[in-house]
Amino acid sequence: MTNRHGRACVGRLRKTPEVLDGGHPALVAALQSCCGISALRAHRQANGWSRPETITRLVALAAQRGEPPFKGTRELLRTWEDLGVQPRERALKLLCELYQAAPAGLGLASSGSAAAVFPAMAPVRLEQPDAVQDLAERTRRAINRTLAATTVSPGELDLLDERLHMARCLYVTAPPEQMIRHLLGDLDDIQALAAERQPAAAQSRLSELTAIASTLVADAMMKLGRLAEAQRWYGTARLAADDSGNPELRARVRVQTAMLPYYYGPLQVAAQLAREARLLSRGRPGPTAVFAVAAEARALARLGDRDGAKAAIRLAQDLFEHSRTGHPDDAWAFPERRLWLYLSGALTALGETSQARHAQQQALALYPQGHAGIDPALLHLEEAMCLVLEHSPAEALQLAVHAYGEVPDPHRTAILSARARDVIAILPARLQSGRPARQFEEMLALPPGQA
Repeated sequence: MTNRHGRACVGRLRKTPEVLDGGHPALVAALQSCCGISALRAHRQANGWSRPETITRLVALAAQRGEPPFKGTRELLRTWEDLGVQPRERALKLLCELYQAAPAGLGLASSGSAAAVFPAMAPVRLEQPDAVQDLAERTRRAINRTLAATTVSPGELDLLDERLHMARCLYVTAPPEQMIRHLLGDLDDIQALAAERQPAAAQSRLSELTAIASTLVADAMMKLGRLAEAQRWYGTARLAADDSGNPELRARVRVQTAMLPYYYGPLQVAAQLAREARLLSRGRPGPTAVFAVAAEARALARLGDRDGAKAAIRLAQDLFEHSRTGHPDDAWAFPERRLWLYLSGALTALGETSQARHAQQQALALYPQGHAGIDPALLHLEEAMCLVLEHSPAEALQLAVHAYGEVPDPHRTAILSARARDVIAILPARLQSGRPARQFEEMLALPPGQA
C-alpha cells in the first residue's frame, strides 16, 4: 500500500470528534480509512514517528530487554508496512511491545509466543453508579481533547531553533537597534506557540527559546543605555529560563544579567550574579561555566578583591582548557577571544599591566580584520587604561579618542561611552580638566552619527 495523503492527515484527524472520544485506537482506524494504509503503518504515523526513528526505538527496546542487537532497517520496516511481509517472531514481539498492541491489532499474523505478549484480559465488572461512570467518561473525553489541542510540531520547533541560531550569529556584528527588531519578530512567533497548551517537552523547549531571545534583547538594550528596559527584559529571560528547568540556561541568563551592573553599577550585584551562575554551573566545563567564572573575576577585580579575582582567573583558564566553548561567531558561545577580553578587564583592574597587555594582544589577534562589534574598541580602551597606570596619560587619551572614533556609528552606544569615561576618570586631574579631555567628553555626549 502507499500513503495517498501525508502527515497532514494525522493533525487533521486528531481533532475530529471520533478521535477525540476514541483516543489512539480511533486515530489508527481513521488513518487506515482515510489514507488506505496498513494497520502497522497507521500505528507508526499515529505516534508521529519516522521509519528511522521507529527502527531506533526497536533497537533500544531490544537492548532494554537484554536481547541480542536488533538489526532491522527502514527498508525492512517498509516491507512489513507496505508489502505485507510478515515479521519474524522476535521482530513481531518487539513491534507489539513498542505499539502496545496485539498482533491482530497491527494487522499481522499471530503466533503463540507473540500473542502472549498481550494476553487477553478478563472483562472487569464496574460496580460504580451510573452517575460516576458518566463523570468518568466526560473527564476522559475532556483530557483527550486537551491532549489533542497541541499546535506545534517538532519540525516547527526545529525551524524556530534554526532561526534563533542565525540571530545569535548575526548578533555578534549587527547593530543593537537592528537586532532588537529582528529578535522581537522571533519572540512574537515563539510566544504565539507558547500561549497555547503544549506537551511538557515542547513547552520546555519554547521556554528555552524565549529565554535566549529575551536575553539577547536585554543585552542589546543595555548596549544602547536603555537600562530600565534592559532590566525588565533580563527579568523576563530569567523567568523563562527557570520555567524551562534547564540548569545551564538558568546559569547563562544570570551571568548575562551581570553585565548590566558591571558596566552601570553596582558592582557588588554583578559579582553576586556571576557567583550564582558559577554555582548553578557546578564547575562543569562548558561555555557557561567559563563565562560565569571570567565575569566573576572581572567584577571582583574592580571591587578590589585581588585574591578572589586571581583565583577566578586561574579557574576560568582551567575550565576553558577542558571545554568546548562554541563557534566564535555565535553570541551564545564563549570562544577564546571573549575569554581574553574578560581577562583583560580583570587584569587591567588589578593593575597587572604586563599581563593585561598580553591578554589584549591575544584577543585582538583573534578578531577578524574590520570586525564591526565593539569588543576590539573595549580592548583598546583597556589598553589606554594600562597606559595611564604606566604614567603615559597623554598617550592614553589619544588612544581612547581614536578607539572610540573608529567604531561605526550604529555601534557607538552607551556601553562604549561608559567604558570610555572610565579612562577619563583615572587620568590625572590636570588632564581631566584640559581641553582634549573636555572635547572627548563632549564627543561622548553626542548622539551616534554626530561624534
